[in-house]
Amino acid sequence: MKKTVMSAMLALGLVNSPVWAAESIELKVLGQPGATGLIQQEKEKPFFENLAQSTGLPLEVNFKPLDATGIKDVEELRTLKSGLFDIVSLRFSQVSRDEPTILGLDLVGLNPTYAEGLATTQAFGPVVDKRLQERFNTKLLGIWPFGPQVLFCNAPITRLGDIKGLKVRVYDQNLAAVIDSVGGIPVPLSFGEVHQSLALGVVDCAITGPSSANTAGWPEVTTHVLPLGFQMAINGYGINLNSWNKLNPAQQGTLEQAFSTLTDDIWQYSEALFEDAKRCNVGQEPCLYNNKFDLVEVPVTAQDIALVKDAVKAISYPTWAEICDKSNAECSADWRAALGAKIGLN
Repeated sequence: MKKTVMSAMLALGLVNSPVWAAESIELKVLGQPGATGLIQQEKEKPFFENLAQSTGLPLEVNFKPLDATGIKDVEELRTLKSGLFDIVSLRFSQVSRDEPTILGLDLVGLNPTYAEGLATTQAFGPVVDKRLQERFNTKLLGIWPFGPQVLFCNAPITRLGDIKGLKVRVYDQNLAAVIDSVGGIPVPLSFGEVHQSLALGVVDCAITGPSSANTAGWPEVTTHVLPLGFQMAINGYGINLNSWNKLNPAQQGTLEQAFSTLTDDIWQYSEALFEDAKRCNVGQEPCLYNNKFDLVEVPVTAQDIALVKDAVKAISYPTWAEICDKSNAECSADWRAALGAKIGLN
């Protein structure tokens, strides 16, 4: 009898259909740190909390922000590969030590605008996805930006060159090489350590996005901001392939569409937040989403813009390519095929 019922269901295609696959699927999700601000609070967290309802999928989602777990951001890929979490909101720069290919999405000077950042992710994202599937049993579900990363200092500066001799918080090796090239002393620090480090003088300056800095209170412990974009702070959502394969094809398609909608939304929201936080941090109006502070805005000079733009070909690409090719023999060749023409490296 059981065999007859199963045969009938197979004939109707119900065994692999959403109807048959109504058994609840648990998804443990590791999100961005809550301290990073409004993208996490207003977009990411609600998305996961409402994912089962918005998609109609039989999901039980358990969402935890990174800073509530004790897990370090540099450990995210290992955490995802281990299966401790099913989905992780990956902080790409921070995990790039484990997989340097990722950093090819956001070399210093590569993405001066949102439009160029989006074009970069569309061109090189598939290469990163393939690499993560091979090495970390992880599939990318979407890529998005925090937005241009700028310089905050608790010492008077008038241009980028004034950081010579100052200790500057950085978050990846690529940025460290560029800061070093202009005489700054790069200091790697996780985001959660920066506010106290600025307050205590452990570092003199630090780099992050204007909105994240605003939410984390950096303007309370700094005096000047130079709104020169070094990187776009590209991030992404990864799912453990074992968890992915528990879903049938229809469910996979539904989940991919949900993440596509989310990341499209974040690209637009990130740009609005960036412009608003730039104004709020220096006491200007309109200030709609962020807290108002009174930092001194340092004018961005043509020389500084040129320095960061030229850094791609002169510093950030060769520095990254040497490191990446040691762990991934095809790394720089794949990057040049996808993006080399953009900076004259075919």
